[in-house]
Amino acid sequence: MTVLGTHIRQRRRTEAVNSQPHEPTAMQMLIVTGDPEIRKDAIINHDGEEKVCFSIQRQGDWHGPDEVQLWCTIGTEDERETFEKREYVPNWLDVDTIDAEALDVVQANNELSV
Repeated sequence: MTVLGTHIRQRRRTEAVNSQPHEPTAMQMLIVTGDPEIRKDAIINHDGEEKVCFSIQRQGDWHGPDEVQLWCTIGTEDERETFEKREYVPNWLDVDTIDAEALDVVQANNELSV
């Protein structure tokens, strides 16, 4: 009986989470191998489209691989509000990897280029 009750509670919790309508997002996680010296709010070209780096997490400085990895949450400027309000599930984002040398950086940080 306890197992069945637990199953029902879990199903209801899942239905409650999934019942909220969410628009599909084009945001994705981009793992950059190496350091292209970009920071938060950098603008890059990825898949032929300009994307904004909403957040960047630096991985591998201490115990990681030989090269550092930057885990970037990227998307279009229209998706900034969705990112800031956390109206997406980070674990469900598509993941892509790229080498730092192959990354096309338009603007390295949020300061205007002169």
